[in-house]
Amino acid sequence: MIFTVRLFPEITIKSHPVRKRWTRQLTENLRLLGRRIHEGTKVIQDWDRIEVRVPDDDDAVQAQFIDMLKRTPGISTFSLVSAYPFTTLHDIYEHALPLYGDLIANKTFCVRVKRTGKHDFTSTDAEKYVGGGLNQHTQALGVRLKDPDVTVHIDIKDDYCYLVNGRFAGLGGFPMGTQDPVLSLVSGGFDSTVASYLMMKRGLRTHFCFFNLGGRDHELGVKEIAFYLWNRYSASHRVRFVTVPFEGVVEEILEKIDPANMGVVLKRMMLRAAEKIAARGDIQALVTGEAVAQVSSQTIPNLSAIERVCNTLVLRPLIAMDKPEIIRLSREIGAEEFSANIPEYCGVISVKPSAKVRLDRLEAQEAQFDFSRLENAIEQSRVQPIDAVMEDLRNPQAEVEAVAQLQPGDRIIDIRHPTEIDMRPLALPADTDAALEIPFYSLSTRFAELEREGRYLLYCDKGVMSQLHARHLRDDGATNVAVYRPEKPV
Repeated sequence: MIFTVRLFPEITIKSHPVRKRWTRQLTENLRLLGRRIHEGTKVIQDWDRIEVRVPDDDDAVQAQFIDMLKRTPGISTFSLVSAYPFTTLHDIYEHALPLYGDLIANKTFCVRVKRTGKHDFTSTDAEKYVGGGLNQHTQALGVRLKDPDVTVHIDIKDDYCYLVNGRFAGLGGFPMGTQDPVLSLVSGGFDSTVASYLMMKRGLRTHFCFFNLGGRDHELGVKEIAFYLWNRYSASHRVRFVTVPFEGVVEEILEKIDPANMGVVLKRMMLRAAEKIAARGDIQALVTGEAVAQVSSQTIPNLSAIERVCNTLVLRPLIAMDKPEIIRLSREIGAEEFSANIPEYCGVISVKPSAKVRLDRLEAQEAQFDFSRLENAIEQSRVQPIDAVMEDLRNPQAEVEAVAQLQPGDRIIDIRHPTEIDMRPLALPADTDAALEIPFYSLSTRFAELEREGRYLLYCDKGVMSQLHARHLRDDGATNVAVYRPEKPV
């Protein structure tokens, strides 16, 4: 089987050296990806197109190549073609008749020819000759040049004609590897996922940086999304996945920063850390999924306050996009289900954020911050090749028991943020001791001070954070820990 690949138009308007270099990069990418499907794949570079030749006509192999070409950056359109040598226009017609005769029966049609090389006829001559022959010798309803039922596409190059069996839209963008690398700050949600995809589509080798706020489930979910994006849209180039343990930084924020400023300070800490991590890999730009005014930390004043701590270029490809548009794009690239099912880590940041922080107050509060905790997080960051993250996904931790009915001696620990507890106090069954209130960010240190007897049940609104911290305590040797999930919502 043969595919002819057309370059994305923005590539064709580049200078001669750039176009040649980018076309060569796309050729190499297709050769690498194609040989993973079929080792006999040959990719032939030309000035205005690329040919992908596969010595196999199996339908399953064909479907794999069509899927691969649809998701490879740098391709405008591609066609599945049959190639034939020819001498005269009548030769082209004779090749076209058996291929298109049944297709245009009882339908209107037109013939469109693209021609390169030297011939004694024009493209229009070829369209008239082949179209006239098909009109006379098939059951077609006739030729219609505007809005026909079927368009017959024929490419002519030198002494070969390529009859198109199917035309497909490509991804567009630039070939992977033609642009400098970036580090994308990912959370697994719709925004950072789509932002990462748009960078890949533009040909940027996109590495991933995840700030773990305290949950293994969240980390595994983000790794799964990152692997999916890389494997589907940029697998021709290896990238890295960086995990930064940010629990200690979050604890500092919750203890020392005013609730109005928490969201902005968290983003400032993330940019500080990401800048240093990027510098280690000689990466000159960061990527975020921020969009103007989507949340309080993304207003213009707050974005300005966030970016002040960073000298590295910050790219925000979603800055003017609407949320429905972002979700639609997530659906189109196949990532919606991943993002929709990412565990939500409840209670991390203030419920009363400011849409316009005062920089002087924010900086005064940050002056009280223990920056050694940020430095420790950076030092303890874990770097993995993107394909290695799948090993983590194959070894999930067992769920900690969830309890709905309390037993004698059980003690409940409400691990929510104090603000959440004030807003939605936990209603307990009669004759039950009051719940202990230990915020999640202090749990690892204060749990060791509790009595060893009895069972402790962790509670949060959604059950995600309590499950995660119960696992952490189990890993540290605590055997008397479970999760409290009442039958009726609290």
